Amino acid sequence: MPNIDLYSKLLRLHCFTHEDVEKLTGGVKNADNEIFSLKKNGLIRSIRKNLYTAVSLSDKSSVAEPFEIASKVSSFCCVSHHSAFEYYGFANQVYYDVYVSTPRRFSQFDFEGRTYKPVITQNTFGIENKRHLTVTDLERTVLDSIKDLEKIGGFEETIFCLFLVSEINEEKLLEYLSYYKNQFLYQKAGFILSHLENFNLSENFLEACKKNKGQSVRYIGGKKNELVFSKEWNLCIPPKYLELLKGMKNV
Repeated sequence: MPNIDLYSKLLRLHCFTHEDVEKLTGGVKNADNEIFSLKKNGLIRSIRKNLYTAVSLSDKSSVAEPFEIASKVSSFCCVSHHSAFEYYGFANQVYYDVYVSTPRRFSQFDFEGRTYKPVITQNTFGIENKRHLTVTDLERTVLDSIKDLEKIGGFEETIFCLFLVSEINEEKLLEYLSYYKNQFLYQKAGFILSHLENFNLSENFLEACKKNKGQSVRYIGGKKNELVFSKEWNLCIPPKYLELLKGMKNV
């Protein structure tokens, strides 16, 4: 007979590890036995090694949501980048990839149609603890996405996500920018956000970005002989990106 009392507790956790079960059962061996019994009876299922979800009795579906799973992959990890925009409701498209910022690399894995991908970072600021999950706050999500826009989401999707942001904390943006210690990010953030009127950023923010952008000329996408140079930001940008940003001002 499966342990229904334990199942009820795991149902409330949604997503859990072997260590979570150990705390509830009093030891490793007890946890092993209970996990085996619950899996055998279809009450829990494995997501990956040492990560499980409870199963609903009503429809046999996994209780854990994708962002909850992402938050439990390893210690100190959180939902980030485009996935965080999805969480906040600012994504232009729903991705099958779930991005997980983590200080410890893990092998990407698939579960129920979603692929969980690690983004290695030592940054510990701007993380919010929600019920059953952790996620980068909106300000860090904005900056992470701009920083990695060539790797995650792409320029167009990132801009569409940013365009949907309705309110932002300018002081937090500047504070977080100082933590990255990344001149290129100051350039990109200043250039991109200066074109998005919905952010309503002050001249002080833009001047701070210019002050910290350094002297190097850097490139955003495209072939070097097809780029337009922005003297203000020392950036070379594909014409189609400029057109997209200019178009956002007329929406």
